[in-house]
Amino acid sequence: MTWDELDWPALDRLRARFLAGPGSEPYWRSRSDLASYDLTFGERIGWKWDQVLRELRGRGWSPRGRAVLDWGCGSGVAGRRLLGAWGPESFGSLAVWDHSPLAIDFAAESARREFPGLDVRLATPDFLGGDEPIGILLLSHVLNELAPAAWDELGRLIARADAVLWVEPGTRNVSRRLGAERERWRDRFSLVAPCTIAGPCPMFSAGQERHWCHFFAPPPTEIFADSQWVRLGQRAGIDLRSLPYCFLALDRAAGKDPAGASRVIGRVEHFKPYARLLNCGPDGLAELEVTRRDAAGLCKELERQRGPLVYRWRRDGNRILAGEAAGPG
Repeated sequence: MTWDELDWPALDRLRARFLAGPGSEPYWRSRSDLASYDLTFGERIGWKWDQVLRELRGRGWSPRGRAVLDWGCGSGVAGRRLLGAWGPESFGSLAVWDHSPLAIDFAAESARREFPGLDVRLATPDFLGGDEPIGILLLSHVLNELAPAAWDELGRLIARADAVLWVEPGTRNVSRRLGAERERWRDRFSLVAPCTIAGPCPMFSAGQERHWCHFFAPPPTEIFADSQWVRLGQRAGIDLRSLPYCFLALDRAAGKDPAGASRVIGRVEHFKPYARLLNCGPDGLAELEVTRRDAAGLCKELERQRGPLVYRWRRDGNRILAGEAAGPG
């Protein structure tokens, strides 16, 4: 699929279907739907996955030669991004599943084409309903699509997984639903990211109802000079600069938290004399400020940084005096 072959009316319908929420109407009607989606909206989701996988690598996490299940795969972008990040040689196999047979076939064919030596499988009902261990369970943008009956199935799959990588849109409602899943599973998995603490999520503390755990992925800068991407943004009514997401990475193997580290939530707000941010760390949520007088270099770094903002701060109350990017503990 190229931009010249793109099915614009199909993209309009898919966008409207997504905004309408769960329904009985089939999401995918043709292979062209999937190919058009994969080139556009799917690629935007891929940029979110790229940012999440960069953070996981920076936090010291890596896959350990396991089988991967991409559940609710859609066009299969999540599985391909994971394979591309660590190389197909790091994995034994990729299984794909979706309610739509069209999506399953498209995702499998795309993965085989991009990684010709990889064992790509279609997940069978026997496998999905069985008790065979799952290496890495990938979940991408499924919360808005889940019917009530699917929650039980998803819970059983998570319970079988050694690791779960879960990426969702960065809206408040979706993020807080994903946060509830964090609370549900945190005693059975290590919290790899985005959390720097293993205890209860501070977002659910009294008085924090207006906040939600979300971040922004950087799109490639070249798309802003690309007339096709500009057209997509205008036609779909989306801001190409903004890629809000939330995510959860769980692993049964004990991991190391970056000792004393904090995670910046959302965006840093920049003003002429100072920057302001919402910080999540060992002492919970706090709105912090860093002035250019105290740390001019740090202010510039926070303004230019396109990567995940995981830091160790030196503070005086809610005033940041210095900070350094945090790697694995």
